[in-house]
Amino acid sequence: MEQEIKVRENKLRRMAERQGLRLCKSKRRDPMARDFGKYHIVDDRNVVIFGIGHDQFEATLDQVEDFLTEPRK
Repeated sequence: MEQEIKVRENKLRRMAERQGLRLCKSKRRDPMARDFGKYHIVDDRNVVIFGIGHDQFEATLDQVEDFLTEPRK
């Protein structure tokens, strides 16, 4: 299970890089923390453009994938 998540995470990191973006993961190690295992996406100016919330990291891998695959204007 852990390996599957890592593979998917790396795939989404590459997808983000191709779009000039960077996928960041919360560094929290406490599974009870609200942002444990959550992500956000930053642009080339280091501005968070997706997945930001009260706890800084709020997006799941499913949400990240949806964001990266939706057509841009």
